[in-house]
Amino acid sequence: MTIQEQISSFALLREKAGMSLEDVMELTGKSKSTVYRWEKGQIPAEKLAIKVMNERIARATTTRKDDDSAFRFIDLFAGIGGMRKAFEGAGGRCVFTSEWNKYARMTYQANFDCDHDVAGDITKIAASDIPAHDVLVAGFPCQPFSIAGVSKKNSLGRAHGFQDKTQGTLFFDVARIIEHHRPAAFLLENVKNLKGHDKGRTFQTIMETLVDELGYNVQFRIVDARRWVPQHRERIFIVGFRDDVPFDFDKLPFPDREPKLGDILHPENGDEESEEPFTIGAKAKVADKYTLTEKLWDYLQNYAEKHKAKGNGFGFGLNGKDDITRTLSARYYKDGSEVLVAQKGKRPRRLTPRECARLMGFDAPGEPLFEIPVSDTQSYKQFGNAVVVPVVKAIAQLMRPHVEASLQSARQHNPDFAIADMFAERETSGCRKVAASA
Repeated sequence: MTIQEQISSFALLREKAGMSLEDVMELTGKSKSTVYRWEKGQIPAEKLAIKVMNERIARATTTRKDDDSAFRFIDLFAGIGGMRKAFEGAGGRCVFTSEWNKYARMTYQANFDCDHDVAGDITKIAASDIPAHDVLVAGFPCQPFSIAGVSKKNSLGRAHGFQDKTQGTLFFDVARIIEHHRPAAFLLENVKNLKGHDKGRTFQTIMETLVDELGYNVQFRIVDARRWVPQHRERIFIVGFRDDVPFDFDKLPFPDREPKLGDILHPENGDEESEEPFTIGAKAKVADKYTLTEKLWDYLQNYAEKHKAKGNGFGFGLNGKDDITRTLSARYYKDGSEVLVAQKGKRPRRLTPRECARLMGFDAPGEPLFEIPVSDTQSYKQFGNAVVVPVVKAIAQLMRPHVEASLQSARQHNPDFAIADMFAERETSGCRKVAASA
C-alpha cells in the first residue's frame, strides 16, 4: 500500500467510525503529533486503532441479533475487564463500562467488542445516564484499604479509607447507582484488609449502607485464588440481592486440582509459538530482558538478609515450577521481588506479561490470547490491580440462577412494566439479614 493510500484509508476509516482525532488519541494514548502522522500517512497507524475503528463500523452497519443473554450487567472501575470476562462467561451481557485510566481503557478496548463507549470518571456520571441493568459489578479501588496502601499513607501523614477523598469515597458512587437502578444483584470486590480496616469501622459503614439504607440481602466471603491459579491471593467478595433468594456463598465450587506455577510458565521448548517481545526464537525462550540484572539481584539478596537479621519477613519470593506464588501486585514492575522465577545456572527472572495474564486467569486453554497492547510497565500494573477471572466466574455462575429467579419473579408480578422502572423507587422494607462467611 502506498503512502497516499494509507492517508485515505486511515482518514476514511476514522470518519466512518465516527471518531475524531482526539478520540484516537484518547484510545491509544498517543500524542497529537503521532496521530496526525497517521492521518497524513507518514507512518503506519497502530493496529489497536484500526481494530477498534473496524469494530465500530461493523456494529453500525449490521443489525444486532435478538439478545439471548441471561442478564445485563454494568462494569464499574473496570480496569482491564476481569469482571466483564467472568460475567460474560457466565452468560451476561455488559451494557455499560466505566474506567478512568487511559492505559487500562486501551487494554479493555483491545479485548472487548463494546457496543458502548468506555466512560471515564464515574463521579462525574449521573446515575440516570447509566443504562438499566440486572447486575452491578465493581472492583472499587482498594489502595485506601490495602495493608500496603495504609502503611504508605500513614508514613506520609495522609488519610486512608473513607477519609481518602480521591479513592476511599468511591464506594458511595457505587451505592448511589444501586439506589437509583435497584439491580437484582451486585458483586463488589476489594482487598482482604477491607474487613479489618480502621478496626472494622470502614466495613461496618459499607454493610450498613448496603443493608440498612439500600435494603439488600448481603453475604461476603474472603476467597483465596490459589484453588484456581498458582497464586496466594486473598480478596473479599460482597454479594447482594434485592430479593430474599437462597444464595449461599458456602456452595462456591472449587476446581478438583490446585494448579502449580509450572502450569503458567512459558515451556521454552517449542511447544508454544514465539511471541515477541516476551519470548523469542524457535523454542520461544523467555527474552533476556526479564532476567534480573546482577545489580538488582544483589540488592534484593542484601535487602532480604538485612531484614532477616532483624527478624522481619521482608524479602523476595523465589519460586520453582511446583510452587504457589505470593500475591502479584501493581508494584511488580519496580523489581519483581514478590514473584521471581528460578532459572538453572542463571539469575532469577520476572514473569513476562503473558505469564501474568495466565497467573490472573485472563488466558485459558482453548481461548484466544488476551491482547496486551501496552508497555510491560503498564501491563504489570494492570494485571497486579486486576481480579482473578476464574474466581469471579465461579461466583457469577453461583449467582446466575438466583438473578434469573429474581427477574422472573419481577416479570410475573409486574408484566406491564420494565424491570428498571419497577424498582426505580427505593424499597422501604427495613433492614435485611447479613450473612457472613470467610
